[in-house]
Amino acid sequence: MILRRLLGVVLLASVVDPSLFQELRWRMIGPFRAGRVLAVSGVPGEPQHFYFGSVNGGVWETDDAGRTWQPIFDSQPIGSIGALALAPSNPKVIYVGSGESDMRSDIAQGDGMYKSTDGGKTWAHTGLADSQQIARILVHPGNPDLVYVAALGHPYGPNAERGVFRSQDGGKSWQRILGKDDDTGAIDLAFEPGNPSVIYAATWQTRRTPWSVYPPSNGPGSGLFKSTDGGDTWTQLTSGLPKKVGRIGVAVARTRPQRVYAIVDSEGEGGMYRSDDAGATWTRTSADARIWSRGWYFGEVTVEPDNADVVYSCNINLYRSVDAGKTFVPIKGAPGGDDYHVLWIDPQNPERRIMGVDQGTLVSVNRGQTWSSWYNQPTAQFYRVITDNRFPYWVYGSQQDSGAAGVPSRTTNIDGITLSEFRETTAGGESDNLAPDPKDPQIIYGGRVDKLDLRTMQTQSIDPTIAYPGSYRTTWTLPLVFSRRDPKVLYFSHQRVFRTEDGGSHWSVISPDLTRENPPDPPNLDPLSAANKSRPGQRQGVVYAIAPSRLADHDIWVGTDDGLIWRTKDEGAHWADITPPALTPWSKVGIIDTSHFDPETAYAAVDRHRLDDFKAYVYRTHDGGKNWTLIADGINACVNAVREDPVRKGLLYAGTEKGVYVSFDDGDRWQPLQQNLPVTSVRDIDVHENDLVIATHGRSFWIMDNVTPLRQVVDSTPFLFKPATAYRERPAGFVGTPRPKDESLAPNPPLGAMIDYLIPPAGAKEVALEILDAAGKTVRGYSSKDPLPAPDPARLRTAAEWFITPPALQTSTGMHRFVWPLRYAAPAGLTGGRRAGDGVWAAPGKYTVALTVDGTRLTQPLTVARDPRIKMTPEQFAAQFALAKKVEKLRADIAAALAEAEKMKSTAAIVGGPGGFGGPEPPLNTLRWLEGALQRLAGVVDGADAPPTRDARASYTTLRASVEKALAAWEQNKSKTKEKTK
Repeated sequence: MILRRLLGVVLLASVVDPSLFQELRWRMIGPFRAGRVLAVSGVPGEPQHFYFGSVNGGVWETDDAGRTWQPIFDSQPIGSIGALALAPSNPKVIYVGSGESDMRSDIAQGDGMYKSTDGGKTWAHTGLADSQQIARILVHPGNPDLVYVAALGHPYGPNAERGVFRSQDGGKSWQRILGKDDDTGAIDLAFEPGNPSVIYAATWQTRRTPWSVYPPSNGPGSGLFKSTDGGDTWTQLTSGLPKKVGRIGVAVARTRPQRVYAIVDSEGEGGMYRSDDAGATWTRTSADARIWSRGWYFGEVTVEPDNADVVYSCNINLYRSVDAGKTFVPIKGAPGGDDYHVLWIDPQNPERRIMGVDQGTLVSVNRGQTWSSWYNQPTAQFYRVITDNRFPYWVYGSQQDSGAAGVPSRTTNIDGITLSEFRETTAGGESDNLAPDPKDPQIIYGGRVDKLDLRTMQTQSIDPTIAYPGSYRTTWTLPLVFSRRDPKVLYFSHQRVFRTEDGGSHWSVISPDLTRENPPDPPNLDPLSAANKSRPGQRQGVVYAIAPSRLADHDIWVGTDDGLIWRTKDEGAHWADITPPALTPWSKVGIIDTSHFDPETAYAAVDRHRLDDFKAYVYRTHDGGKNWTLIADGINACVNAVREDPVRKGLLYAGTEKGVYVSFDDGDRWQPLQQNLPVTSVRDIDVHENDLVIATHGRSFWIMDNVTPLRQVVDSTPFLFKPATAYRERPAGFVGTPRPKDESLAPNPPLGAMIDYLIPPAGAKEVALEILDAAGKTVRGYSSKDPLPAPDPARLRTAAEWFITPPALQTSTGMHRFVWPLRYAAPAGLTGGRRAGDGVWAAPGKYTVALTVDGTRLTQPLTVARDPRIKMTPEQFAAQFALAKKVEKLRADIAAALAEAEKMKSTAAIVGGPGGFGGPEPPLNTLRWLEGALQRLAGVVDGADAPPTRDARASYTTLRASVEKALAAWEQNKSKTKEKTK
C-alpha cells in the first residue's frame, strides 16, 4: 500500500491531508426564509423557551419566543428531524427522532433516536438506527426514562424496525410493542391526559414508488389502536371508523379525557372523527375536504387544553372548530398555501403555542393573536443552484414549499446579506431549475418554462409543449440548462428533449422518448405500491439531467430518472444509448457533468435511494460512455451531485445527503470537505470561478470562498499558495443605521487579497508577510509578532460587538489564510493609534507576495484587478494613486506638526485651537483647518474609483502652498518657544 506523509500524518494513497485546507470555510448566504418543520415543543414553565426540528436542518432553540433561533444539533451526523419531545418531569431531557415522516417524494431519511440530558448542549444516539422515519415521541409525564416512539420505517421498502416502540431505560434498549409486519409503521401517538397508561396509536402501511406519483400508497395495516396498560396490549378501534384508512392523526381533550379526535384519510370517507367514549365508538363530525385533503401529507389534530370543544386541524391552512369538530374556519394561512403540520399548545399556559409549517416555525405568547416570524430561520430547502455572470454574482434556486429565490453572493454594506437583498423569483417555482441568461443576467428562465425580466418583473410563459400537444410525463424537478458552447441555446425536457435558440419564441423537439420502454417493477415495492401509478403502463420516467458538452459543438449528454444515459453529437439528430451496464431500472441519473478538459470525459451522480439503496454511486467515463467506472470509494451517503473543477484536472466535488466530498484523483478516492458545514442534504454544486457554491435541502445556500488551495499541489513545507486574482472592490459608504447584530444577517467575505500559506508540523516561531509592488518596493508588511489590539471598554465608542480585530499571521501547523485589504500602510500619524491603519488604495496591477517563515522566504505573484464594473484605464488609476499619495504626504506632515503642538501644549495661533468633534471651526489655513481640509480632499481623491477631477487637482495645489506656509510658521513658532525657555 502506498503511503504519503506530509504534515507528519500518514495517509492512504490519494487522500490529501485535510490540514492542507483546514481554514477553508463555508459561508452561509441565506436566504432566511425558512423551510419545513414537523417537530416543535415549548419548555414548561419558561415562557420564552421553545425548540423546533427542521426536516433537514437539525434542532433549533429560542429563548426569546422566536425573536432569534440558534442551532443546537449541528454536531450530530444527521440533519433530518421528524419528532421532538421534552420530558415533562425534567425538561432538560430532550428526545429527538430523526427522519421526516411526511412521505413526500423528496424526504430525507434519519438514523434513529437521539437524547440530551442537558437541554440540548450535548447529544447521544439512543437506537432505532434503521427506522428512517420517526413521526412521534411520547415521554411519560412522571418518568423521563419511559419513552414511546412511533416509527414509520423505510419509505421505499420493507423493514423490521417500524411500528410503536417503548423504552423503559431512557433509550438504552427498545421493545416493539405494536407492529403488524415489515410493511406497516406508526404515524401518531397520544396519551390520555392524567392517565399515561392509556395510549392511542395510529399505524400506517404506506410506501413511495421511484416514479412520480403524488400520494403514496395506503395498505390494510393502517388503523387506530388503544392500549390501557402502557402499551403491553393493544385493541384496534373500528366502530364508526372507515374500513379502509390511510394516515390518521389523533388527539385527546385534556379537560374531557373521554373525548378523542381523529383526522382520518380515507377515500370517500375522510374527515374529522370524534369519540366521546374513549374510542369505543366514533362519529364523523366533519367531511369538510379542507381539513383532510392530502391526508397523506397532513395529519395533525390539536385540542385546546382548557376547552374540549375547540379543536384545530393542520392542513394547507390552520383550521379551528369551536363546536367540537362540526364546522371549521381558517384562522391562519396565506394565498398559495402555507401548509401547517403541527401545533403545540402549552397544557399549563395555553397562551403559549408553537407551530411547524412548510414555511418554518412560528411562536405565539398571546393565544395566537400574533406570531413570530419565519423569516429568521436559514433552513430553506433548495433543489438546484445556479449563478449568473454579474459581479458580484447572484445565486439562484427553487425553494421547496416557498418558490424560487435569489440572493447576492456578497454585498458591500456593513450588514452583509440581509432580507433587503433577498429576491423572490417568479420563474422556477418551488422545485424546478433556473437558468439566468448568460448574455443578460436580468433575464431568468425557470420552471416549465417561464421567462422573467428583472427590469420589469414581468414573467412570460414560454411552455415548450404548447406547439406539440400530447401527453407529457413529469416529476418534481425537471432540467433546464443553457448550452456551454452557444449562449443562445436553451434545453428543457419531459420524456423528450426540447431546444430553443430565440429565447423561447420557438422550441424544437430534438429527441424521441428516451426513457425505458418497459421497466420491471423494482423488488423493493409490494404489489399495492407497484400498482400506484399516475398514468397507465410501465413507462413512467422522464429525462432528468441534461449536460451539454463544454468542448464540442452539438454534443449533449442526458440521463433519465429510470436509469439510462444517452448522448448525441449532432444536436439530437441521432442518439446513442451509453448507459453503464450496472445501472438497473429506476437508478436516477441526477446530474451529469461534462469535462472542462476532455470532450470524451463525463461524470454522473446516480441516486438509488428510491430503490431503498443508500449506497454512493458516482460513475466516470473517459471514452465517451463506452466504458464507465464506479468511483465512490470514501463516500458514505447517497450522491446528489458531482462537479468537475474547471482549473485542476482530476479535482472533483460531490454533494451528498450528508454533506460535501472532494476527490483529488479523478474520483478514485473521496474525502470529506465538510469543514464547518452542518450535516444536511447537499443537492447541487456550482463552481463559480474560484468559489464553490452549494444548494442545501435544509440549510439554505453556502459558499466556500476562494478554493485555490485545493487546486495547487503542495510538495514541501512551508508553502505559499499562489493567490487568486484580487478584485479592488470597495465597501459601501455610510448608508444609515446598521442593522442590529441579532437580525438575520449573513456575512460577507473579507474584501481584499486572500493569501494562503502552510506552516510545517513543528509550527513556526515567526511568520512575516510583505506585499511588494511591480518595482519591488514594499507596499505593506506584517509579522506574527505584531501586537493585536484588544477592545478597551473604557475607551470604546460603540458596543464591543462592533469591534473588529485585525487579521493576524498564524504560526501553528497547517494551512492559514490572511487577507491583505489592498491598501498601503498609513503613515504613523494617520493610523488613529491603531497598530497598522489603512492608507491609500493599491492601484490595479502586478504585485508580489513574500512570505518568510523562520528565515525561509517564499514568493508568489499577485494580480490586483479593477472592479469589472469600473471603466478606468491603467493611466487613470496611476494618476489617482499618485495624487492620493501626495495628499497623504501632506496629511502626515500636518499630523506630525499637530502631534508636536499637543506635546508642547501649544496655544499658538497657527495651531488653530484644540480641535475635536463639535468644536468651533478652526481659523483658515491653521494646522487644524488644514487637517480637516486635507482629510476632505483625501476622500475626494481616494474615496471612490474615479480619475482625479480638475477641482481635486486645483485643491491640492492650493492646499500644498498653504501647508508649506503653515509648517514654516509652525517652525518659527517652535524656534521662538525654544528661545523663551532657554
